[in-house]
Amino acid sequence: MTRVLFRWGGINLYSYPVMLYFGIVIGILAGALAAPLEGVTADRFIVVAVALVMPAIVGSRLLFVALHWKTYRCEPARVWNRAEGGMALYGGLVLAIAVSLPLVRGIGISFGAFWDAATFSLLLGTAITRIGCLLNGCCCGRPTSGWFAMTLPNVQGVWRRRIPTQLLEAGFALTLFFVLLTLKLTGFFRGPLFPLGLGAYCLYRLALEGAREFRTDILPLRLISAALVVAALIFWRL
Repeated sequence: MTRVLFRWGGINLYSYPVMLYFGIVIGILAGALAAPLEGVTADRFIVVAVALVMPAIVGSRLLFVALHWKTYRCEPARVWNRAEGGMALYGGLVLAIAVSLPLVRGIGISFGAFWDAATFSLLLGTAITRIGCLLNGCCCGRPTSGWFAMTLPNVQGVWRRRIPTQLLEAGFALTLFFVLLTLKLTGFFRGPLFPLGLGAYCLYRLALEGAREFRTDILPLRLISAALVVAALIFWRL
């Protein structure tokens, strides 16, 4: 695994931000393709999705910094260092949902329909971004001697046999992507997709957090996961 994916014109292109931005682009395209299934034109979906990229990135980074404030208060220059990884998806999701409220209203599309289509963007983007985490060593699993372990580095570059948490999360997100797409295309499921996808993902994260190596933030992340599961259930009932 390598933190520098490749060099171009004498500039280091780091694995995590490259895969993050690649995941954003591919995710938006996936959502645009799914948008007509929700009665939303692709162009309107793209306009709102692109407008939400920056709030999502800012929210993700700020939550990560908040969860690791003991480190960043001593090294404030690292707060916006994208090369080191460190983006908490939940922070970006919550801020993006809040910012989307006036955007979808202004462009004339349904909040629920937009986020049902954006579910595909989030899941595919997450799967791709976690490959960046794997290459970077962040979000790594704890050392283990189990048969399912892989020899992987952590963010400090220490190689051990570890639980491949990044691959497990990427694999689950991709599986959920195809399950929801199948449900939508076959008409087997006619309810809102966003709370279903959000609830399933957060339940999985509740279990997965305990497998990570650095677990100082495990309690707040699990609390956020649980709160989002409850929010998904409430949204489901609306």
